[in-house]
Amino acid sequence: MDNKADSMSEDLEWVRRSQDGDQEAFSELVRKYQKRVYYLAYGMTGNREDALDIAQEAFLKAFRSMKGFQGGGGFYTWIYRITYNQTIDFMRKEWRKKKLEYQDNQDLTEKESPIMAVPSASNPGQDMAQKELNRVIMDAVQSLPEQHRSVILLREIEGLSYDEIAEMLRIRKGTVMSRLHYARQELQKVLMPYIKEGEIREKK
Repeated sequence: MDNKADSMSEDLEWVRRSQDGDQEAFSELVRKYQKRVYYLAYGMTGNREDALDIAQEAFLKAFRSMKGFQGGGGFYTWIYRITYNQTIDFMRKEWRKKKLEYQDNQDLTEKESPIMAVPSASNPGQDMAQKELNRVIMDAVQSLPEQHRSVILLREIEGLSYDEIAEMLRIRKGTVMSRLHYARQELQKVLMPYIKEGEIREKK
C-alpha cells in the first residue's frame, strides 16, 4: 500500500471515530490539514485574517456534517470542497459589501497587496527584489476570475492532479485543463516583464 493509500486509510479511521463522537480524532484531522486549508483560502482571498476565519468555519462545518460523510473521494477532497465553497461565499459577500460601500462613499481606498513570506536573502537588494516579485505573483493570481484562480492554486500550489481537481470542484477534467491553460496564459502576460528583467540582470 503506498503513502497516499495509507494516508486515506488513516483519515477514514479518524473519520469513523469522529462520527462516533471522538473529538480527539477530529482534532487529528484538523492538525493534518489545517495549513493546507488555510493556504487555499489565503490564495483565494489574499488576506491572512480572512483565510484564518474561513479555515475555522470550514472545519466547523465539517465537524457538524461529519455524520453525513460517506467516504467517497476521501476526507482530503471533502474538506477542500467545503473550504472552496466557504471561500467563494465569503468573496461574493465581500464583493457585495464593497459595492454598497462604494455607492455610499464613492471613495475606495487602495487595498494593500499581501507579500508572501520568503526566505531572507544574504543580499538586501535580492531580498527586496524577491519580495516585489512575490507581491506581483500574488496580485496576478488575485486578478484572475475565481474559477481560474482556484484551479491554478490547486494545481500549482497543492500539486493536485487534473482528476483530483475535477472531483474536488465537481467539474469535468477537460474544464480543469481549459481553465488552467487560461490562467497560465494570463499569469504569463503579467509576469513576462519581470522574467525578462531577471534575464537581463543575469546577463549583466
